[in-house]
Amino acid sequence: MATMIPTNHFIVAFACIFTATLYYVLEFHLCEVLFQGGSLVTLTYNPESHVYRNVVSKCSILHGRYCATPWLSSPHLQTMLLEFVAKPPEFSYKREIFLSSDGGTFALDWLMSSDAVLHSENENDILWNKGTTPTVLVIPGLTSDSTAAYIRHLVHTTAIRGWNAVVCNHRGMAGVPFTSDRAYNSGWTTDVRDVIDHLHHKYPEVPLFAVGTSIGANILVKYLGEYGETVPLAGAAAICSPWDLLIGSRYIARTLIQNLYGIILTMGLKSYAKSNQTHFTRLADWEGIMKVSIYELRTCSKCFSSAYIK
Repeated sequence: MATMIPTNHFIVAFACIFTATLYYVLEFHLCEVLFQGGSLVTLTYNPESHVYRNVVSKCSILHGRYCATPWLSSPHLQTMLLEFVAKPPEFSYKREIFLSSDGGTFALDWLMSSDAVLHSENENDILWNKGTTPTVLVIPGLTSDSTAAYIRHLVHTTAIRGWNAVVCNHRGMAGVPFTSDRAYNSGWTTDVRDVIDHLHHKYPEVPLFAVGTSIGANILVKYLGEYGETVPLAGAAAICSPWDLLIGSRYIARTLIQNLYGIILTMGLKSYAKSNQTHFTRLADWEGIMKVSIYELRTCSKCFSSAYIK
């Protein structure tokens, strides 16, 4: 009977099955965009808050629907576009090495608005002599630093709109070696606190904002929760914060394509360990570090960064 079915019918059936499988695996939501007008934006807020009254209530986009670009209606395609297709803007940071309260060092990479708008290459341009120009502190994700494509896009967009931007790189990242036994993790807020206090105390007239992405958002939100209304920030934004790390860990292990993210994160963490091999060799068996999974590696790094292991 199969021989009586035209070949083009098999081709059409295969194409339909392949398309449906791809739609499911890549988690497209094109049908939702086309037939439902996108998904409703869900807001969690205190209606008595002055932020809600002065900002959220007047921002119509927050009370509408989210409609993804039809040909990018998959979160995985959006990730691939940013990483492999969208060329990050070209510019040079001005680096400041920051000494933390426990002796650790890390890089603060600056892009001034004047440099972004006027393409200034004047090395004598003083970072701080910018009057009251708002400054945005950017805190990267788990294995990212100031060179990451999405960070460069965020920093450049901020600067060309008239604000100064500074990336608070994590310890051991962006080419700055360890000078203490502590690394970093999602619960480590000391470095962010030290940097924010430093900027505020030295330049109290400058409005200071903070933006955290991924793990950087988790760190920022934890810092805000710890210090409440006493934080010297004019505003803060947490982008793609993993609010529940346990659920997040389970989520990236639920499907084949999600497991790819776990593999990529593991590769990034191992690269981080390799660039700081001297430091990690003193704290644990190096060969063991190179063999662990994403979950084991994160557990080990939390112990090291929090000084649980002496």
